[in-house]
Amino acid sequence: MIAAGVDLGGTKTETQIFDANWQVAGNRRDPTPKNYAALIETLANQIEWARAQAGPDLAIGIGGAGLVNPATGLVLAANLCASGHPLPADISEAVGQPITYINDCKALALSEAVFGAGRGHRRVLSITLGTGIGGGIAMDGKLFQGPTQMEGEVGHTSAPAHLVVKHGLPMVACGCGRRGCAETLISGPGLTRLAETLMGQSLTPREIADRRGGDMQKVWTLWCDLVADLLRNLNLTIDPDIIVLGGGLSLIAGVGDDLSDALKRAQLADFAIPPIAIAQGGETSGARGAAYAAWQARE
Repeated sequence: MIAAGVDLGGTKTETQIFDANWQVAGNRRDPTPKNYAALIETLANQIEWARAQAGPDLAIGIGGAGLVNPATGLVLAANLCASGHPLPADISEAVGQPITYINDCKALALSEAVFGAGRGHRRVLSITLGTGIGGGIAMDGKLFQGPTQMEGEVGHTSAPAHLVVKHGLPMVACGCGRRGCAETLISGPGLTRLAETLMGQSLTPREIADRRGGDMQKVWTLWCDLVADLLRNLNLTIDPDIIVLGGGLSLIAGVGDDLSDALKRAQLADFAIPPIAIAQGGETSGARGAAYAAWQARE
């Protein structure tokens, strides 16, 4: 075994150990605690478990929600009790070794670029469509990261004004503190919000998707157009070889085809669009990406 990755989520924390072929050789899952001291203890216990299985020299990576401010070391996360705390430093101190900490959406991007749907492509853009919206960029099998490490926070770009005005969409306060972020309309809760606004019905994203061929067609089409506008802007900025979708909404049957059609409608002139694929790694993607980042950091 050469590395372990921790998938740190709002409800569960799972550590996976990977062998030299990057296959899962063992895993341990625990509920994510709701207070910071207990969170550090849970993470430390899982890392100690991994090292007991694979040896003390194991590379350890954590893929977690939110951002780490490089200037302060503090985590900013809406659904973790670690927000406002120096989690990477605290867990490194608790286990007595350096820990690589990356955003979970970036972990997905790296995993899919190296092992999954983006394999063989030079520029891989990954977008996570779930309770929130995030992303990551991998180039030549490595994460692309800037000095503030805020790249990939695409859910906090602005919702497209032309669609907001045309359909009378609400400007909702976002968890980041701003109003009108794209995330408020294209996340899972955002899709529900569209059905409430357009049709006066409160439905789950799955219910809306199941009825997209009937009374929810207008809602689904608008959601696809909103997502496609974001993808268009990213395509104009990054020009990726492929876009890989992750998160709960990516599991809706046919979503990749529907978003490809919407992106064609939104694309500038008659330029080609990048292929859109669904992440292949499933529940291993986040942990594998974090583990691979930790392994790369040692190279």
